[in-house]
Amino acid sequence: MTTKDIDPQVQAELERLRGSIDNIDAAVVHMLAERFKATQQVGRLKARHHLPAADPGREARQIARLRELAESAKLDPAFAEKLLNFVIAEVIRHHERLAEEGGAAASG
Repeated sequence: MTTKDIDPQVQAELERLRGSIDNIDAAVVHMLAERFKATQQVGRLKARHHLPAADPGREARQIARLRELAESAKLDPAFAEKLLNFVIAEVIRHHERLAEEGGAAASG
């Protein structure tokens, strides 16, 4: 079936729904960017004070919190946990890089 074979009303509804999805995707990207700006500040603070990049207790609390939020939002909690684990891994990688840069700056 090609686009020209689709009922015009169905096509219009499909385009409306896809427009909403596109807007949501854009909002998700912007929210992630804001989150990473905040975590970069945390990473610089940790590096300055020689704190570990990872905080397993905080991470566990965040995962539990996000699973509860996902359940109340009717989103699969396992999916939400996978997403947060991916984000956390990226944040830790950034924090480790900042710690290395801070260590090199302090010794150089």
